[in-house]
Amino acid sequence: MNYLAHAYLSFDQEEVLVGNFIGDFVKGKMMSSFPQEVQNGIKLHRAIDKFTDTHPLVRAGQTYLRPQFGHYSTVITDIYFDYYLGKNWERYSDIPLEVFTQNTYRSIEKYEKIVPERFLGMFEWMRKDNWLLQYSSIAGIQKSLTGLSKRTRFDSKMELAHLALLEREAEFQVIFFAFFEDLETFAREKLIEIQDSNAGH
Repeated sequence: MNYLAHAYLSFDQEEVLVGNFIGDFVKGKMMSSFPQEVQNGIKLHRAIDKFTDTHPLVRAGQTYLRPQFGHYSTVITDIYFDYYLGKNWERYSDIPLEVFTQNTYRSIEKYEKIVPERFLGMFEWMRKDNWLLQYSSIAGIQKSLTGLSKRTRFDSKMELAHLALLEREAEFQVIFFAFFEDLETFAREKLIEIQDSNAGH
């Protein structure tokens, strides 16, 4: 999943949010250097990604994209899902999206001294351009996908992926709503399981 979903699926727990954001930037022994709840967020991030990558509805959505975008289809669906989450935000939260995004940035800023340097470089751009809010519009995801396309080694064609979304917007929305309900249930239960297992040590 992409960053807006990871923020939402941290369930208002600040250190879990930090871990959920830096999950892709933490390797091997680095894990033990973080506070326990940040570690729990990193573990949750990885569980969310694995659940997403193997979910049959997500795979069904990617079959539409694979002929044109190949293995970049997984990155594209992650961004699509943030688009639908942002676009339908009122279904999921009573806090306005603009407020939620600013709260998220402020929470991450508190932990800037402990997060990986590589994450901080990306986070500065995220905050400056307000990626979390940007994802909720077609123009915003077009900008994100074009940026990603410029950073890929091969011709990913991701700068065109917003057009594929527009072609099948209703179908992808059906997939998103059904999948995200499963994902939210999974993430809530998984976080409790992770926290309980650490409490028992």
